[in-house]
Order: sequence, then C-alpha cells, then structure tokens
Amino acid sequence: MTHYQKLLRINTNGKSLRNITSEIAAIVADSKVDIGLCTLFLRHTSASLIVQENADPDVLKDLADFMAKIVPESASYFHDTEGPDDMPAHIRTVLTHTSEHIPINRGQLVLGTWQGIYIWEHRQQNHYRELVVHISD
Repeated sequence: MTHYQKLLRINTNGKSLRNITSEIAAIVADSKVDIGLCTLFLRHTSASLIVQENADPDVLKDLADFMAKIVPESASYFHDTEGPDDMPAHIRTVLTHTSEHIPINRGQLVLGTWQGIYIWEHRQQNHYRELVVHISD
C-alpha cells in the first residue's frame, strides 16, 4: 500500500466558507495514486470541513445563516476566554466535521458534479488552519 501525505496551511478570511477543492485535487494529482482514498483532517476545533454545493453561492449563504440561528454568538456560554465567537465555533464544529474521506479513481477525486470541498471558518478573525491530506491506494 502506498501512502502520500501533505500538510496544507490555509489562511481563512474570518467567518466564511473557503473552497479548497482545487488545492486538494492538485495534491491528489501529485500523489500519482490511480485508485485510492483521500482522507482530509483539519487540525482545529473551531473550524470544520464540509463537502457541499459549489455552483450556487446562495447555498453557502443559507448554510451560514442557518448555523448562526441554531448556534448564536449572543448566547451565554461558560467558555468565553477567547471571545464571544469561540464557544459557538466549537459547537458548530461538533455539528459538522473535522475530517472527510473522498474516493480517488483514475487519479481524480470522485466528487459529484456540484460538490466542492470547503473549510468552514467559524471564528470572526482570520486564522491559519492546518489541513492534513493523506492519500492511500
């Protein structure tokens, strides 16, 4: 079994969804793996990974609005050491994912026509996020 691994440092622009599909596809191509699995792991507890609609940006806006309603920053949380957006960010990460697994076939990610890979930054400030990309055949 072949393993290929790369650590990406990705700068986020505050609370937002950042499409990282092309960066991951480039790593898959560099790995030379024809058929296998791409595992993504985000090394943080206040940002998450999602596979979601990549054609209509309104989907991402609706997701962000929905998440803001179910996990408001205005609520009273015990954990507020890093600011009022920190505990809501942790809760939002629990409701989503910090890892994803995407099959590889013919050297390419097997994503659906309208699927993209996103880092969802849940904090107000910009952050550098570390993403481990592990590819195996």
